[in-house]
Amino acid sequence: MALDNAATHKLSPELALSGPQTELLHRVVSFCERHQSDDSALFVIEGAAGTGKSVVLNAIFNTLQTRARSGAADDPLRGLRNMVIVNHPEMLKLYRNIAATMPNLRKSDYERPTTFINKSAKTGKRADIVLVDEAHLLLTRPDRYNHFAQQNHLEEILRWARIVVVVFDPLQVLKFKSHWSTDLLESFRKGRPSETFHLDTQFRVSASPVTCSWIDALGQGEILPRPKDPSFDLRIYDDCAKLYADLCACNAKYGLCRLLSTYDYPYTLNGEDHFITEGAFRLRWDRSLPSEKLPWAERPDTIDEVGSVYTIQGFDLNYAGVILGPSLFYDAKNDRIGVRPERYEDSAAFQGRDGIATPEDAKKRVILNALNVILTRGIHGLFLYAHDPALRERLLRT
Repeated sequence: MALDNAATHKLSPELALSGPQTELLHRVVSFCERHQSDDSALFVIEGAAGTGKSVVLNAIFNTLQTRARSGAADDPLRGLRNMVIVNHPEMLKLYRNIAATMPNLRKSDYERPTTFINKSAKTGKRADIVLVDEAHLLLTRPDRYNHFAQQNHLEEILRWARIVVVVFDPLQVLKFKSHWSTDLLESFRKGRPSETFHLDTQFRVSASPVTCSWIDALGQGEILPRPKDPSFDLRIYDDCAKLYADLCACNAKYGLCRLLSTYDYPYTLNGEDHFITEGAFRLRWDRSLPSEKLPWAERPDTIDEVGSVYTIQGFDLNYAGVILGPSLFYDAKNDRIGVRPERYEDSAAFQGRDGIATPEDAKKRVILNALNVILTRGIHGLFLYAHDPALRERLLRT
């Protein structure tokens, strides 16, 4: 794999940051310095997919840990116990791989939220500074499957850390049990020092603003006229097998090209292979391999699999192929993408609807959020195929 394709390189704390990212780093470090005597403080980093949230979070953490472990004797951050929490198992692999290359980072600095909370409750020890990546994936209700008995991950993290820094994007909420909103997050600001920083610049998708707007709109169900953009390879296919063949050719040439799909095809965690079939195209879903050191997006063998939102969230690809599955159809009356939640195969996404005022609307929002995530993975190109013939035809004539 070429160095430029390695996620450990793309998220390295040693990468040069943009002006806004550098400003954010200084703001967070200053916030941590100023609130050393506070019992609970919250800093929120907001930004859409591809705005470099994880990159700057890693740089912030490296700065904090360098000062905690190697700072001067009078450094107010020296000797602090700091952690990064990430609920995404593939991202956790990545962060720990990066830690192995940095002198002041340790693999033990990174935990999943429930593990951190349960360990803290057992020992009774609070962390000083905790950074939470993908905070929109934190649980907002108890979850026996994940051994979480309390009410809200963030509430418990704030209980067990003096300063908490969270990365948050409401358009990446994927499950009812992590049903975050801006209002819910706002409730955690009350009664404690809090700041917010917005990241706006798109760093992942190397395309014109018009193309970025087209992709963003599609992720919300809106179909705009397709832009002509020499800097970005945007293709619509009427044959999924042809899409896959072209994607494989790009992968052979550039590397880091993968096929993704909305979660509209049966899948179970029973050790069996499950396949996606569209006409002459047939390929298996991604397989859960927790023992693999490399994340799914970087393993060479996964060009022979179809990835889901759960294996690709947080990662870059050079070219992304995306299958719009049966839950998405062409709504001719409104000239937009319609959503059929009953065709969505991720049944776990809709478990725990207590407290959700309009669950049917919330289901559609979750499905479009997942679509938004997989549409925004490709740096240089996006290849699209729609299961619904009417939607396929409508996209072909954009």
